[in-house]
Amino acid sequence: MLALCILVAAAAIRPVSLFGGAPRVVVIPSGAPSSAIGQILRDAGIIRSASDFVLTVRIRGLSHSLQGGEYRLSPAMSLLAVVDVVARGQVLLHAVTVPEGLTVTEVVDVLVDKGLGDREQLTTVVRYGADLYAFSFLDGAVGGSLEGFLLPDTYQIPRGLPARDIVGVFLGRFSRVVLPLWEERGGGRSMREIITMASLVEREARLPEERALIAGVLFNRLHRRMLLEVDATVLYALGRHKSVVTYKDLEINSPYNTYRHIGLPPGPIANPGVAAIEAALTPAVTDYLYYVARADGSHVFSRTYQEHLAAVRRQRSLP
Repeated sequence: MLALCILVAAAAIRPVSLFGGAPRVVVIPSGAPSSAIGQILRDAGIIRSASDFVLTVRIRGLSHSLQGGEYRLSPAMSLLAVVDVVARGQVLLHAVTVPEGLTVTEVVDVLVDKGLGDREQLTTVVRYGADLYAFSFLDGAVGGSLEGFLLPDTYQIPRGLPARDIVGVFLGRFSRVVLPLWEERGGGRSMREIITMASLVEREARLPEERALIAGVLFNRLHRRMLLEVDATVLYALGRHKSVVTYKDLEINSPYNTYRHIGLPPGPIANPGVAAIEAALTPAVTDYLYYVARADGSHVFSRTYQEHLAAVRRQRSLP
């Protein structure tokens, strides 16, 4: 046995290419036995011998440690180095950036476009899968939807990860980043209330400096039992984007229509970023009750309905 180990060790120090070699992407199926993995690596030109791979794995007691996935490996690596990478599951990670304000369906689009998941499986999880996770901030999720809790950020995700685990990466980031902010500054408001308000702010505010002010206006309207009248909630109810919301659109019978129902919608209408969440946690102290958008994306804020009507007329009269 000792002689056999010495022979394997000697083979392990001899990479395929003594002069280096360009890294190659190799896909190892999940659950594949060491013999199949060895053959895949041999066919890819990463190792010299599939049988040496199997023997090395067996001697090192790693037969049950080999992990499937997408690996970046080089012919310049020794056999031992290749075995270590596959046994540790050091798979290739892909950066994916999710912008602020996307819906869960749009987040799925981003992931699928990157080749990081199956659309149908991801859609099922983000729309109905709240019960799959033990995070307390998902309590009361509307229909099991994860809307609002897929924190926009840049993630490093391997290919071949199950949909549940991919979404779990997002929720884990939310737990680490947002939960401490809410625990520190929630002020008695539920997480769902804060994230729902933040989603409105995310979709309404175009300028960073206006986020807290818009949050202040919306909270003022809530406290006075006024309709929020946020166009973005109507678009969410409609299920599509439009450049102009019509009077007919405002008639849609949906709990998300804040032109017809007092209070916040049942849940978030998008996935807000940290800045919008901070605005919802620390809204500006203001006596404004109204705002209307300017052409440049900024807003005119008003205290009275008369002032608001005048501001609306001025904006409509501009070329």
